[in-house]
Amino acid sequence: MTPRRVKRLVQVGSVPIGGLSPISVQTMLSDDPYDVETIVEHIEKCARVGAQIVRLAMPDIKATDALKQIKKRSSLPIVSDIHFDYRIALAAIEAGTDALRLNPGNIGNKENVRLVARAAQDRGIPIRIGVNGGSLEKGESLVSSALSHLKILESEGFRDVVLSVKASNVIETIEAYRELDKLVDCPLHIGLTEAGTFLRGAVHSSVALGVLLAEGIGDTIRVSLTDTPEKEVQVGQEILRALNLRSQGISVTSCPTCGRTKVPLKDVADKVEAAIAEQFPSSQVYQSIRVAVMGCVVNGPGEAKGSDIALCGGDGQFILYIHGKPLRAVAQENAAEIVIEEIAKLML
Repeated sequence: MTPRRVKRLVQVGSVPIGGLSPISVQTMLSDDPYDVETIVEHIEKCARVGAQIVRLAMPDIKATDALKQIKKRSSLPIVSDIHFDYRIALAAIEAGTDALRLNPGNIGNKENVRLVARAAQDRGIPIRIGVNGGSLEKGESLVSSALSHLKILESEGFRDVVLSVKASNVIETIEAYRELDKLVDCPLHIGLTEAGTFLRGAVHSSVALGVLLAEGIGDTIRVSLTDTPEKEVQVGQEILRALNLRSQGISVTSCPTCGRTKVPLKDVADKVEAAIAEQFPSSQVYQSIRVAVMGCVVNGPGEAKGSDIALCGGDGQFILYIHGKPLRAVAQENAAEIVIEEIAKLML
């Protein structure tokens, strides 16, 4: 792992981005931008699985009226996603948004940019310049586009900027962020712009973000999936855990099974994960707990030694391990319930 390069610190509501702050996980909602109740409920669901920042599309001024109500009830900082009309950005600032996501070059002339930059600066609201591979001007690269937009804001004395340069192609995205990281001290929001449905999206995002984070690049992440925002957050959390960049929370390891397996391992592992998600939301777990669900005696005991709680499959039952030591036999139908009980004990 390469140490992260320290970037300038930007504050999005209560969440710091850059500096020495932990890497944060973001998501974006796809709900009707005028449906306040649904959005507020969805924000809280995302918070439960560990989201730290949520982004909302602001297609028009009407959406910023809803934002005023949402902001009063949201437990997470909100980034307003705005294109083309600087007046929406000004209205979002008045509505209390915690940050803006826009490209200065597509919201009108220099005076419009100046008005937005001044209003944002007066309120201490940062701006993320988000450049996507699908919306580049002819002859532009991801990096050159980001730098040109950054120049517009910095010419107005505005420095609370986060940058992103996303493509749907993994290699193109990695190369763009590597280049940008060398040229700016702005914190970087990393991800793919269109990763795909759950399987493809999770794999491609994990490869792209994993490479960048391992090289010390990235200060906040979003996994873009054609799926629910909650799943985006869960994949993002697992990427960070895989690189030891997120220690708190409950992680579940399970084996792929083989011909020696004599328990319904997949069913048990799925029940354990579902029960943990229901009983112990990521946002409420402040310690690191490792759970292993293993299918047989080959790798099971060894994996159990490195886990806080482990189930090792035998002939129709499991052996429960606590901190690497075998404790007792557990019937497979009670296995998930037993794990939840043991997690609760560790959290006392």
